[in-house]
Amino acid sequence: MTNSRPELRPFRIDIPQSQLDDLKARLADTRWPEELPGVGWSRGVPLGYLKEVADYWRTGFDWRAQEAALNRYPQHLTTIDGQNLHFLHVPSPEPDATPLVLLHGWPGSVADFLDVIGPLSDPRSHGGDPADAFHLVIPSLPGFGFSTPLDGPGMNASRVAGIVAALMARLGYDRYGVHGYDWGAWIGPRVGRQDPDRVAGVHLTAMVTLPIGADGEFDGLSEVEQRRWQRMQNSNDGYFHCNSKRPQTVGYALTDSPVGQLAWIVEKFKEHTDPEEGLPEDSIDRDRFLTDVSIYWLTGTAASAAQIYYEEISGSAGGQDWTAGSRGTVPTGVLVSGQDTTIRRWAERDHHIVHWTELGKGGHFLAMETPEPLVDDVRTFFRKLR
Repeated sequence: MTNSRPELRPFRIDIPQSQLDDLKARLADTRWPEELPGVGWSRGVPLGYLKEVADYWRTGFDWRAQEAALNRYPQHLTTIDGQNLHFLHVPSPEPDATPLVLLHGWPGSVADFLDVIGPLSDPRSHGGDPADAFHLVIPSLPGFGFSTPLDGPGMNASRVAGIVAALMARLGYDRYGVHGYDWGAWIGPRVGRQDPDRVAGVHLTAMVTLPIGADGEFDGLSEVEQRRWQRMQNSNDGYFHCNSKRPQTVGYALTDSPVGQLAWIVEKFKEHTDPEEGLPEDSIDRDRFLTDVSIYWLTGTAASAAQIYYEEISGSAGGQDWTAGSRGTVPTGVLVSGQDTTIRRWAERDHHIVHWTELGKGGHFLAMETPEPLVDDVRTFFRKLR
């Protein structure tokens, strides 16, 4: 058991009340900018909407309830390769369950998986087949949430993947699966490449696929794939450039202003949920995305969570992982939502794809938007690998 291992330190989230009081005071004293009339969401988050959400964050949102929801599950801290790592460890009541790592993205956290923990770890109690049970390991990515401080420069996706593999070894899992979205979908395949003898399979959502300049790679793309590629090209990537070029500079404003942190994150929930023209809370419960915002704010991790963008784009990795290298060998499953930009032929070029599902609905944050189809697809994929 994890609590018998000295290198694993039991952990509970317990934010001091003084921090919560400070948050409310800062929200009440926000210095608001002016807004051009009639521009809606076209130039950023509208003033009226953000004021309303900020007021709810201050007067209606119950952090203690969200903290208690996370603390229902066993949590630990450990140190791997010099990096402090926080993780939830939820053993299944089914002794033969498959170990499974769940990897979040930005601007997410371990809280993104709250709605799938029960069905995945204890399907018998959720109307499922107990043979589909998983022992769950849910780490906060280095620099995110409670996995701080960052050990130093160089924490790119490959190094994070090595830390994840080392965590599973430390927990005594000889064979395990990986699921990830966003950064988790970028890191997950690298876990498989670094630990192919122990990774049974990798399941991905919000998977990024990119052209590499090969002859004919755009020939014969379907209309759906052409629209996906166009969506990728037209995406609002201002945050991407800020995070990948000057993460520390961005971090000052976001760490000092809760409304700044709120706007920075809520815009991503607006743009990457389905339907895109709706408000974020049309797809995800407001308390859930405010839990993500609160974790970034209360842990002061705006700058450290952005560092992985710098490492992959501007740092020592030099963008080398953004083009295809050797093809992965671990069986890989992909669930494509209605808003994903994933191109199948490019995915098959880089990964050993054995399972592909076109969901046709949902956005970037499936574990929060439509958890049932995600759970079903994870079960179906790993069932094939037994």
